[in-house]
Amino acid sequence: MKNTLILCLLLGFAGIASAQQRYAVIDTKYILDKIPEYKDADKKLQAVSLQWQKEIDDKQAALDKMYKNYEAEQFMLTDELKKKREEELFVKEKEIRDLQKRRFGYEGDLFKERQRLVKPIQDKVYNAIQKIAVAKAFDFVLDKSEGITIIFADPKLDKSDDVLKELGIKF
Repeated sequence: MKNTLILCLLLGFAGIASAQQRYAVIDTKYILDKIPEYKDADKKLQAVSLQWQKEIDDKQAALDKMYKNYEAEQFMLTDELKKKREEELFVKEKEIRDLQKRRFGYEGDLFKERQRLVKPIQDKVYNAIQKIAVAKAFDFVLDKSEGITIIFADPKLDKSDDVLKELGIKF
């Protein structure tokens, strides 16, 4: 009975505390789609991405042709020539993989281009969200565009240091 009463009181306090917190929900995809600079940047990124993909596709087509030629001629080649052609094929394959990684890999050219073109726009949106959150006293701003993501949280609500203290970890 006593435990039930304590549980009810705790739940009641939790309800009061959560009722005092203010939330806002936004859709960053919707917001970005309404910004002309973002649309222009996205078009530029798509164009450069298509250009780079065509470059890779052309190199892959040339490699495929080299491979077909090798397969057709391999029976007439000496072991030394076979080995030389196989090395050439291997080198070309590696060049294509490296190019693909350089263009589209993590922190590759596309990533850098996106940072250059899109990040300043995203930063403007984030700053506007933060300004509104502070002005209207929102504790949390959630983004619904790609699942729920917290865009802004009032720093006074962050209890990370309390958790570290509870764990006995000095910070």
